[in-house]
Amino acid sequence: MEMGCMWMRRVRLTANSPHLISFASSSHRRSISISAPSCSSASPILSLSENDNIPNFGDGGSYENPEKGSKMLLKGMDYPELQEWVQSHGFRPGQAMMLWKRLYGDNIWANNLDELEGLNKDFKKMLGEHAEFRALSLKDVLTASDGTRKILFALDDGLVIETVVIPCDRGRTTVCVSSQVGCAMNCQFCYTGRQVMGLRRHLTTAEIVEQAVFARRLLSSDVGPITNVVFMGMGEPLHNIENVIKAADIMIDEQGLHFSPRKVTISTSGLVPQLKRFLRESKCAIAVSLNATTDEVRNWIMPINRKYKLSLLLETLREELQFRRNYKVLFEYVMLAGINDSIEDAKRLIDLVKGIPCKINLISFNPHSGSQFRPTSDEKMIEFRNILAEAGCVVFMRFSRGDDQMAACGQLGKPGTIQAPLLRVPAQFQTALNTPV
Repeated sequence: MEMGCMWMRRVRLTANSPHLISFASSSHRRSISISAPSCSSASPILSLSENDNIPNFGDGGSYENPEKGSKMLLKGMDYPELQEWVQSHGFRPGQAMMLWKRLYGDNIWANNLDELEGLNKDFKKMLGEHAEFRALSLKDVLTASDGTRKILFALDDGLVIETVVIPCDRGRTTVCVSSQVGCAMNCQFCYTGRQVMGLRRHLTTAEIVEQAVFARRLLSSDVGPITNVVFMGMGEPLHNIENVIKAADIMIDEQGLHFSPRKVTISTSGLVPQLKRFLRESKCAIAVSLNATTDEVRNWIMPINRKYKLSLLLETLREELQFRRNYKVLFEYVMLAGINDSIEDAKRLIDLVKGIPCKINLISFNPHSGSQFRPTSDEKMIEFRNILAEAGCVVFMRFSRGDDQMAACGQLGKPGTIQAPLLRVPAQFQTALNTPV
């Protein structure tokens, strides 16, 4: 799931290509219009050869237009926008709040007119003529042996995304949402990053929000209240920052889905300008997929590091978190046997995170077809954890959930006809990749 990076098509883009998107930081949220290819074919995403130092990223399609055909897609609007739209049709603001609560609150989670009980008849008539409720269509629900559910949703353009619901025996149930159809990051350890289609497009605000709404609607009676949201499914969330921040704001609205901001976590592979913007604009939690303690290793397994080095990423966190009280970043660390799990790695990790309020999640690697990596043994993960804990780090171990239905971290998506290229393995790790555990 997280590190839900999918693959890239290997293409060359010119500096003036309309498919490129700037990573410049913005201090104000605003609508962005970008020339983009049709969503019916894979967008060029990441052009990266062995000698390239800086990857180029495709935009993945234009940002959201909340209209669906001639109708307004309700879940594409935050509350101020919904209120303004309702008033533009001659109805009072109170009607907007009543509609909002039926979309997101009161255990209704309405997805059609018939479920809007208690609304003015004329208001319902207007909604029938001018509003659209659904952004997603349920395609399938797969259940793993441990109770994890993988939900497949069809989009209006025929593409498919995956959402995972993870029950926990401690009373916490998490929904893991996707933010893109595909991903540009090409993380080498990620099935969805290497084996699946290229970045087709960003998900709209409505398509992101509706994953959480559907999860509550479909599964709350089976798994209990869904308490947490993680943006760790298909895609790099901060590559789609406009729609991700807006969707997260809707999820934490007190009159709506009312998730705690501390329980809505956005994960990133390390897009530094967007990370700065997120920390300044959003109340939600952030998770950073670290996965290496040297630039050499991270350049290989996470090509984004060639643009934003470890030192820049970590210093950005130190600087930005000075202004956030009682806020901790979650570092995600997928453990790869013989690659990033040595005692020396543990000691370097301790030094890297000094001065950053943080928690560390050690994640068991989930094997998949075509993978060159192997999971670190449980014994070695425990040894790694103990070194961190003895140094005063807050550290947790997370093992696979839902892997028998390809619902575990890094396993989402359907294989495509073209796979992302494997990047050159540093010489000192070539033996480790071929040595049995």
